[in-house]
Parts: sequence; C-alpha cells; structure tokens
Amino acid sequence: MRIFDRIDAATLDRRDVQLWVLAVGMILVLAAGLALLMYSALAAPPETLRGPAVWKGFYGFCILSILLVTYLMQRQMVIRRLRRALGEEHQHNIVLRHRASADMLETLPGFGHFQDRLAMEFRRAANTHQALSLLVVRLRPSSRLTNSEEIETASGDAARVLVRKLRGEDSIYLFSPGVFGMVLPGVRGCDANGVIERLGEGLTDASGVSERFSFDIQAVNYPEHVAAAIEMEQLARSYLAPKQPVQQAA
Repeated sequence: MRIFDRIDAATLDRRDVQLWVLAVGMILVLAAGLALLMYSALAAPPETLRGPAVWKGFYGFCILSILLVTYLMQRQMVIRRLRRALGEEHQHNIVLRHRASADMLETLPGFGHFQDRLAMEFRRAANTHQALSLLVVRLRPSSRLTNSEEIETASGDAARVLVRKLRGEDSIYLFSPGVFGMVLPGVRGCDANGVIERLGEGLTDASGVSERFSFDIQAVNYPEHVAAAIEMEQLARSYLAPKQPVQQAA
C-alpha cells in the first residue's frame, strides 16, 4: 500500500483533477444506467408500473442525480480554492523565512572585524595568561537544495543556532558563505570540545530530518595549539572564499 500512497507533490494537482473527473464520470454513468432501467420499468406492460407515483419517483431520481453532481462539483471548486490559498500562504512563508535569514547573515561582521577582535583578545589572553579558543564552523549544503535562496535560508537557520549558543563575551563572524568563526575568550581546549558538542546538537536540529546541510567544526586554542595570533588568523583565512579581499590587521 505504501507504494500506491506515494504521491509526487509536482503531480498532486493533476491527480486531483483525474480523481474529480473519475468520480463525476462514474456518478453520471450510474445515474444514466439507473435512469434507463427505471424507464424500461415504466414502459413495461403491467398497469401497476404506470401510476403517477412511479413517474414522480423517476423525476425525483433524475433531479437528485443532478443535485448530487452539482454538489460534488461545487465542493471540488471550494477545495481547489483552499489548496491554492494554502499554496500561496506557504510560498509567502518561504519568502519571509528567506528574508529573515538574509537579514540575519547581513548583521554578522566579516573577516576584517574578526581580525581586530582576535588581535585584541589575543593580547588580553597573553597578558592575563588565560586561554583563547577559535571555532570555525563550515556548512555543506545538501544536493537537494536546488537554488541559492534555499541554501541561504539553511545558512541563516544555522547562524541563529550559533548565536543562541554564544556567551556574552563570545563573538561570531561570517568568513565566507556557509563558514562562520567564533572567538571564545577564556575557553580552554578541553572546554572547547564541550562547546563543539552543544553546537553540533543545535546544528543537527537546524538541519532537520531532510538533512539540509552537513557541517564540520574545527577548534584551535591558545596556548595549547598555537603561540601567536597570526596562526589563528591563518586558519580562518584558509576558509575564505576565493578572491575575497581581506583587510590586513594592523
């Protein structure tokens, strides 16, 4: 049964029309056949079948058949109007969601701001002998996302998850489409693993059951992995889109 229950969304309207034509056609055929049988019964010799009550029943049946077909046609038109309204509302929601995702991505600072913040946080960490971690989150859109708007919407949903996971002193940046950087002051390497786990759970939920995107998260920590800010910057720079201009840090 599951094989016959599968209906492609692209052919849903065509199937609906086919069922509508089939239902009306069968009703007309049955009504015409029964009308012919009743007419034959009326034309039969027995006197008992020629009374006015029989003719009234015959006309009543014909009128009832016409009313039934008219009612089904009217219901079908109402359903089609509702389906069209739902489709328009769904499309409107998609546009609003994409617009919200685009606005979200536009509010994220870029690589130049990241360089400035990294230099400041690194000096602070070196002077106070505290840790500093950098997380780079890279999204890989699913092949099922067929256009740039769907990809941008998925990226915006992922960005909202990352922003919600930030602490007050953390910061997030958009290095290139689908690549985010997060500067985490005071977070050691072992603590960064816990942050990565929480981010992974949120991104998995944002990806949804359709798996709109996959992701990987890379972490680098001072002083466990690097000894200078330029090493963290080089890691972030490797994720930049080709030919993207980069402002040199002072």
